[in-house]
Amino acid sequence: MLATASRAASVRTLAAPARTAAASRRPSVRCMANTSDKAKLDKSTPEDAWKKLLNAQEFNILREKGTEPAGSGKYNKFYEEGTYVCAGCNTPLYMSETKFNSGCGWPAYYDNLPGAVDRHEDRAFGMVRTEITCANCGGHLGHVFKGEGFPTPTNERHCVNSVSVKFVPKE
Repeated sequence: MLATASRAASVRTLAAPARTAAASRRPSVRCMANTSDKAKLDKSTPEDAWKKLLNAQEFNILREKGTEPAGSGKYNKFYEEGTYVCAGCNTPLYMSETKFNSGCGWPAYYDNLPGAVDRHEDRAFGMVRTEITCANCGGHLGHVFKGEGFPTPTNERHCVNSVSVKFVPKE
């Protein structure tokens, strides 16, 4: 476990906005490939349709609640400016300003865009955690942890699989 002082040093210091400022921002997301197909995807989309649209790893994580190995995701130590969208349906989920280096091996954010993420109790593996999913399509993103002592405005860590999101650079 990291000491509080080293946790403070690990947080990305890009003039992180206050929670209210971050919540009031609206992302500027460019059109992505297959946007017309993915714009129609939501919680009512049948699993066989997801199997045709997602690769095996995306399907395992987004639809079967899998987890990528720690440190393996392309967004773990990625800090460009932009928006992170759901890899399943392209719904904007996180702004780069809320991403920080938690040292956990997965991308970490201290807050999501308003209404973009649903929370569910997860009792798998003999523990109680808070699972986070895309509010639009229900795709599994990861888990939220509270009270770990990171110096963020929310005292939360959204531990997200890189496979669950796609990055859209700021224009």
